[in-house]
Amino acid sequence: HRDLHSFPTRRSSDLKVWLTLLLVVLFLSGCAATPTHTDNVCAVFDQRGGWFNNWYKYAKNTEKEYGVPVPVLMATIYKESGFNARAKPPRTKLLGFIPWKRPSSAYGYPQALDGTWNWYKDATGRRGVKRNDFKDAVRFVGWYHYQSYKKNGVARNDTYNLYLNYYAGHGGYARGTWKNNKWMKGAAQRTASMANRYEQQMQGCGR
Repeated sequence: HRDLHSFPTRRSSDLKVWLTLLLVVLFLSGCAATPTHTDNVCAVFDQRGGWFNNWYKYAKNTEKEYGVPVPVLMATIYKESGFNARAKPPRTKLLGFIPWKRPSSAYGYPQALDGTWNWYKDATGRRGVKRNDFKDAVRFVGWYHYQSYKKNGVARNDTYNLYLNYYAGHGGYARGTWKNNKWMKGAAQRTASMANRYEQQMQGCGR
């Protein structure tokens, strides 16, 4: 009798395991997908507002830790990767048409280079962080902008100059390598404009 009664219990237990695995797979696949309507930060937060994967919470926690406003953080990631977790620079072309090497090791939401990411890990002791994990990526962006504030005296809400530091590096910014670079200044201006747009949107979406 004991064996007969235990069979449904085992079957129920197996079903729970499979359902749990299915939920995990669905959760992970949802995390990997790139949000839509990324020019609207309220829409981005609505799409990534799950209990296990709350982008607004992660961005707000970073703001509290490093003093960099959420719109600045989000605009930086928007400019760098368009919120694509696995973004990489496009490959160069050999002979004009053969796919060749990528121009840099930039990867993930923040498009951080290998060397810069390793610097971040060494400086913070966060060894297990990943560039394709939004929680880690937004925290990195906040940390890097904080370094720009400490090293070059850039205000933590000055998106334009923070982005110039982000792109040119702290040394490059201090040397003024960006001053005659129209593309870099244009990118910084577009990032600043998006940060202003995100800030206005957040006032109307209850964030």
